[in-house]
Amino acid sequence: MEQTPTVRRKPTIRDVAAAAGVSRGTVSRVINGGHWVSPDARAAVEDAIERTGYTANHAARSLATGRAGSLAFLMTEPQHLLFDDPTFALLLRGAAEALSKRQMTLVLLIAGTPAERANVAHYVSAGHVDGVLLISSHEADPLLESLLDAGIPTVACGVPLGHRAEVLSVSVDEAGSARTMTAHLRAQGHRRIAMIAGPDDTPGGRFRLVGFRDEMGDDFDPALVEVGDYSLDSGALAMERLLERAPDVEAVFAASDLMAAGAVQTLRRAGRRVPHDVAVAGFDDSGLAATHEPPLTTMRQPWEQLSERMVTLLLDAIDGREVEPVVLPTTLVVRGSA
Repeated sequence: MEQTPTVRRKPTIRDVAAAAGVSRGTVSRVINGGHWVSPDARAAVEDAIERTGYTANHAARSLATGRAGSLAFLMTEPQHLLFDDPTFALLLRGAAEALSKRQMTLVLLIAGTPAERANVAHYVSAGHVDGVLLISSHEADPLLESLLDAGIPTVACGVPLGHRAEVLSVSVDEAGSARTMTAHLRAQGHRRIAMIAGPDDTPGGRFRLVGFRDEMGDDFDPALVEVGDYSLDSGALAMERLLERAPDVEAVFAASDLMAAGAVQTLRRAGRRVPHDVAVAGFDDSGLAATHEPPLTTMRQPWEQLSERMVTLLLDAIDGREVEPVVLPTTLVVRGSA
């Protein structure tokens, strides 16, 4: 009886890191020509590469420069959010402008489904881009693991949950920003303050709730917390549930302007005036807040700086320079809703 031949799995950066006793980030820096690696670590990685038989696929890169001359703008969200959520368009425009000044190309990649994730992993691993700007990250996302295993230089927008030590990031002070907004609402005399948080597997969802809870202190009530997905509809539904449980709510802090706008819709249908009966605040200041009726009080993210710093950090990492995560401040913008 014939035996089925065994197909040997191609070694990954994870295998090299395990064999060398170093992190995947160290292996990636060695492979990509980084200089900030100790001689002992470099020797261990080079020995592990030889022992494991690891080979990087650089066939698609320019033979003259060793670079593709492009970066990927990677969204791990459903495609419609690129158009529904203005924050993505702001980051995309900023990244495109930052690369245009450097005579480089930005490649838009969307990986919201398992099939899309597999295609993206294959595309970036083949060397078609020099690195990845990870615009939305979820904890335990298998695509991020694929990027790490392939040694693709990556910078995340927001702290990548579960991979803080392995993946560079440019973020805002999520918890501190939420404390600032909550303190503003409390300063208006509100005590029954609710929060519409984002998903707990995203940095904005987790850390903005942490900041809100910390600032509320003994006044924090878990029954006054609902979770949405940053969309308009989820904000409206969350506000409905909050009103059912707490009709005496005095103020609402939503983790995105879209969810805040959804909350206002529900409050209007319930006959509540904003801000006279219930104050509403958001997060982002991506354009919607200023044009909303009433204009939304919100935390402004520095969109141009976020994009520019992500591009700069990623290119520095690709060039082998010493790099550190970046945390940028936000600004409280007080308007008519709270």
